[in-house]
Amino acid sequence: MTTHKKLTAASPWVELATSNKDWDAADPSLLATMLAQTILIRSFEEYVLELAGKGLIHGPAHSSIGQEGGAVGSIVGLTSADSINGSHRGHHQFLAKALAHVAVDGLDPTAELSPEVRTVLTRSLAEICGLSRGYCRGRGGSMHLQWKEAGAMGTNAIVGGGVPQAAGFAWAHRQAGTDAVAVTYFGDGAVNIGSVLESFNLAAAWDLPICFFIENNQYAVSTHVAEATGEPRLSARGLGFNIPSWKVDGMDPLAVHLAMQEALTHMRSGKGPTIIEADVYRFFHQNGPFPGSAFGYRTKDEEKAWKKRDPLRLLTDQVVRRKLLTEADVAKAVAQASRVMQEIGGELLETVPGGKPGEARIKASEWPDVNFVDVGIRGDLSEFGGARFVEPEEFAGEMVDRKFIDVVAEVMDRRMDADNSIVVMGEDIHRLKGGTNGATKGLADRYPGRVLGTPISENAFAGLGGGIALDGRYKPVVEFMYADFMWVAADQIFNQIGKARHMFGGDSNVPFVLRSKVAMGTGYGSQHSMDPAGVFATAPGWRIVAPSTPYDYIGLMNSALQCNDPVVVIEHVDLYGTSGQAPTDDYDYFLPVGKAAVRRRGSDLTIISYLSMVGHCLEAVDEIGTVDAEVIDLRWLDQASIDWDTIGESIRKTNNVVIAEQGAYGTSYGGWLSDEIQRRFFDWLDQPIQRVTGSEASPSISKVLERAAIAQTDEVVEALKRITRS
Repeated sequence: MTTHKKLTAASPWVELATSNKDWDAADPSLLATMLAQTILIRSFEEYVLELAGKGLIHGPAHSSIGQEGGAVGSIVGLTSADSINGSHRGHHQFLAKALAHVAVDGLDPTAELSPEVRTVLTRSLAEICGLSRGYCRGRGGSMHLQWKEAGAMGTNAIVGGGVPQAAGFAWAHRQAGTDAVAVTYFGDGAVNIGSVLESFNLAAAWDLPICFFIENNQYAVSTHVAEATGEPRLSARGLGFNIPSWKVDGMDPLAVHLAMQEALTHMRSGKGPTIIEADVYRFFHQNGPFPGSAFGYRTKDEEKAWKKRDPLRLLTDQVVRRKLLTEADVAKAVAQASRVMQEIGGELLETVPGGKPGEARIKASEWPDVNFVDVGIRGDLSEFGGARFVEPEEFAGEMVDRKFIDVVAEVMDRRMDADNSIVVMGEDIHRLKGGTNGATKGLADRYPGRVLGTPISENAFAGLGGGIALDGRYKPVVEFMYADFMWVAADQIFNQIGKARHMFGGDSNVPFVLRSKVAMGTGYGSQHSMDPAGVFATAPGWRIVAPSTPYDYIGLMNSALQCNDPVVVIEHVDLYGTSGQAPTDDYDYFLPVGKAAVRRRGSDLTIISYLSMVGHCLEAVDEIGTVDAEVIDLRWLDQASIDWDTIGESIRKTNNVVIAEQGAYGTSYGGWLSDEIQRRFFDWLDQPIQRVTGSEASPSISKVLERAAIAQTDEVVEALKRITRS
């Protein structure tokens, strides 16, 4: 006979509420600070909406009016060492963290605002307006606010996009031996996103000190939370991951604060992650100065009921009840905050000459210089000052034939031994004697705690690595078992990691290395074989390395690890089993960023290639025997690192170009490269640039169809014959 046993969750899930006894027990300075912060944030947001209504905010203005209690209550107990990040609706979180940073002893709502507080308000408003004195020099605007000094690591326009990064901040805090925590803020819409749930799992598995703070404001734009999920009590998600969870009234700042204090005790004692769900309500629409009822998805009665629970009103009532302040004191503080915002606006705005009464515009002097548009996509490579660059022909030590895959593991061993900040993560890299190919052989035993076998969740662990890189204390090396998996992690790879430096003003280093492999010819089929170079080359921020020899792998990986930009190191399985000259002991040299290698000198034709296709090109030239071709191995493939000097010198000599790559025509790297070569060297070309690529289709499992889909020596030979016939 069937039996049923009722199961219970391993972690607690509680709802926390306050009473007047809690308010009576609260420290007066705590209540004063929460009230002062709420007043300042409310006045700030009201002024932002005023500017938005006048057309002076370019882009969205996602105000947090009504939701301040969640941010103020949760952040007032944090320190500057603690990290936060948030979503597109993050003004209140950013301001609360910045204000706490400049006013560590709290705020008095009756006192004059300090110059430091005024500066926070000014720079925050300037950023939202897109102005040069903003925290991100105007590039971030309303949705991308960052001040790392204050522990405000960046708000994010991709729903849920910042959550995996916060796990990286938490990992870095723990690895550094501190009791600091990370708090990541996101809404009800993000709870249903895969990377968020992946991050829940990863944080729980690794006991990371992170609080997943859910601001449940009931609506994802216009869709009510009850429409989007069968369990609208969103903190219930924590039970499935063994994460202690709190549900709290987010309109009550003290309740939020008390819940966060309990969560902080749990996290700072090394017990792992927490979840807090705060029920809040935005008084206005998704963005702009109109209520949701104006768009028909909320009723005025609903909005009225929530406004009666305004966190500013609640704080005012309680401090007045306790006789800490009077209604007049609070009114004076509100008036002061409003006046200060008008004064700040006066610094940034000017009257339009001949315009309507009250018509204003941004002062021309406040805008960023248009020449700043592309500055900071990547760094200036100053981190390579003093680096020892040695090309193979210049190497003075002993070299012998070495197997390619062996030097992959050995150079990482050398770097991890010399630099304790390097951490490696990926699927199965700590098992199988060095992962699926042996690329991490021996590392897990020698560097415990720094070789992290991850769950199968590329978006989460790539984002975690991105957070580690943004934190700045550690250098993550993330391995994707196959390059195709970049699409699984596309948000973190392209929207987050690649754009971070530029988006946040151009100064944020992102020392992130992504290792992945091209597996064409192995029979792994359409979803495990692609060459990602063409996709990465069109994505801003990334540097791309493609080593084709063991010697180059050592020098290029050293350079990738030295670089303060994100670097993808593309490897090819066909090269793993090959051998080539490499040092026996000296693994400490670099190869310069942006320097190609000429593998064969010639005068008739320039062949440009990378990875395993370099060898196929050399074989093809030898097989033809009648074409004196110069073969260039690019080594660096990103737009900023192409060696145009070497390419140009060769083209001026040969006047003919073939670009050879193995991968599919549709994601071709050569398409971009040929266009740029034509633009730069058109007058030197005697004929159109010729290209060798794979077919349009991805490689198939069938051995015959797979070979037909990719380019190798035969395809280069055919191209050379075609050129000589013409």
